[in-house]
Amino acid sequence: MLFNRWKFIVLLYQALWVCQILFYNIIIMTTITSFTNSRVKELIQLKRAVARRKNGIFIIDGLREITAAQKAKINLVELYYCSALIKRWPSGYKFDLNENNIIEVSEAIFQKICYKEKPDGFLAVARNQPLKLEDIKLNGNSIIIVLEAVEKPGNLGAILRTAQAAQVDLVIINNSQTDIYNPNVIRASEGCLFSTQIVFASVDKTKQWLVKNNIKSLAAATQGKQSYTKINLKQSIAIILGSEAKGLSSNWLKIADELIRIPIKPGIDSLNVSVSAAIITFEALRQRGLV
Repeated sequence: MLFNRWKFIVLLYQALWVCQILFYNIIIMTTITSFTNSRVKELIQLKRAVARRKNGIFIIDGLREITAAQKAKINLVELYYCSALIKRWPSGYKFDLNENNIIEVSEAIFQKICYKEKPDGFLAVARNQPLKLEDIKLNGNSIIIVLEAVEKPGNLGAILRTAQAAQVDLVIINNSQTDIYNPNVIRASEGCLFSTQIVFASVDKTKQWLVKNNIKSLAAATQGKQSYTKINLKQSIAIILGSEAKGLSSNWLKIADELIRIPIKPGIDSLNVSVSAAIITFEALRQRGLV
């Protein structure tokens, strides 16, 4: 009887040892460490706008941004994480993914696929969810921002933060010069990209849609005669802003309902486009008694 008990203990110990080895091997096998891995190659490609447009997916670098995407019901495809870079796994946090699509990678791999200089160890792949003007539904007196040929990702991201803070109904982008899924846009917007309605459309189609929905187009231009503070911004409006280098095209300058300006001291050509967007948008909120 004693012999059988010791035999059972020995066998149990051996079984636990085998399980430990198997668990260790599984962890090693499921942790991507090779730069030749097909998934790693695809992730590196997604740093390029061409690959993002071709595949209809993009990367979200950082837990804060991933959290914002999940709250906005963005379709996550995969999550990659690096234990060596994660200071603390968020308690009770759940990713909207199947376990098979949550993948660990080595630190060297993560540093290669991420965009941030100081990554937090979380990176997701998400699917584009484009909207069309026909999809947009407006309620009450709307505030819309229209951006023509804005080039700098940082400025675009900052405008999206303003749009979110001011509860702007829609951002329309004409003649896009930067990919909205550029990691710098996502970072500068602090995830506001995901909770803001964004549509790409031509200038002519945008103007037609604004007219159809009784939305007054106000083009911000240095040649504008009226100060933005003297305009009635309580009605449904679209604030039209141009590129950092050239401003608005002659097309918008001709077809906009009104040209407005932000008074500035002589010697300064213009304000940063993201600053202009914030100034006019929050003046509209002030006139409406919302700030």
